[in-house]
Amino acid sequence: MNQDQVKEILLQIDEDVEEFFVIFSGKSSKKVNGLYHPDSREIILHNKNFENDMLLLYTAIHEFAHHVHITRSPVPIGPRAHTIEFRRIFHELLNIAEQKGFVRDMFESDQDLAVLTESIRKNMIGPQGELARKLGEAFMQAQDLCEKKGYRFEDYIERVLQFDTTTARTLMKVNNYNLPAELGYENMKLVASVADGDNREAVQSSLLQGSSRDTAKFTIKSPSDEDPMTRLLKEKKRIEKTIDSLTKKLEQVNMNLEKIEVE
Repeated sequence: MNQDQVKEILLQIDEDVEEFFVIFSGKSSKKVNGLYHPDSREIILHNKNFENDMLLLYTAIHEFAHHVHITRSPVPIGPRAHTIEFRRIFHELLNIAEQKGFVRDMFESDQDLAVLTESIRKNMIGPQGELARKLGEAFMQAQDLCEKKGYRFEDYIERVLQFDTTTARTLMKVNNYNLPAELGYENMKLVASVADGDNREAVQSSLLQGSSRDTAKFTIKSPSDEDPMTRLLKEKKRIEKTIDSLTKKLEQVNMNLEKIEVE
């Protein structure tokens, strides 16, 4: 597979993108398999790193996701490249690539990993979720007893059980919402954090269908769909506040330096 063929496949995965370039470095690299240069819109692939075309294409999709993320964002992308939004875009592009047959799910098709995955889900993640529900139920019973006897529930959790109160309340929500244990605690915590019932159901359903956590989060419907101008104005205001705060801090530091020099 050459660089023109890679670009052609990427455009079949998502054709509504700004112009970009795929370049094979002709080298191997111990640090990274690929890079994306936003200024030049170049996807650099260290093609000597890959044993087969599928692994090369997987990296190409990753770098392509950076291109999609940066060029479509209505606000400037910060220095942290692998944001939740980036991961959502990457997973979405991978799903399309798998559906079109350009790549396959390496983790599911690898028999060694598939056996281990099933063991982790069945023997660890599921029981962890069940334990989370039981803990939540026990904490709710403890709260009822504390309220009846006039004790402070938070003190019981923190001093007697030596447990974190915030985590305890999350577990109580997990039990109260009767979340499926097969989700595992981390995903149950995510679902329990969603206040709106419809959104909570949507996130849970997305996770059960196999979506990544980042993709599931984006099933939450915003109360109001903000247009790009509104988002930009909010970002501008946030940046201005940051600049103002840092300016004041700088002024204070300069004043302290002047005092020290006088002394």
